[in-house]
Amino acid sequence: MCLAIPGKIVNITAQLDETFRYGKVSFGGILRDVNLSMVPLAREGDYVLVHVGAAISVIDEAEAEQTFNYLKEIGDLDDLGHEA
Repeated sequence: MCLAIPGKIVNITAQLDETFRYGKVSFGGILRDVNLSMVPLAREGDYVLVHVGAAISVIDEAEAEQTFNYLKEIGDLDDLGHEA
């Protein structure tokens, strides 16, 4: 099963051009580096769905909050706080 986790873009940390960008994304206060190349219109403060280190779509804040809370409730975020 593929699982994408919602997070908020805190800042853009590297940008080679308009397409190839990286940023810090917050997942309930846990920050991770995320590839933003697949969401070229995403900006700081936007919410994105992240799968295996890459943001795959921009979502609204209400959807992000609802999804994140559900994942937390069922325990699917347990590994998020640990480095691989």
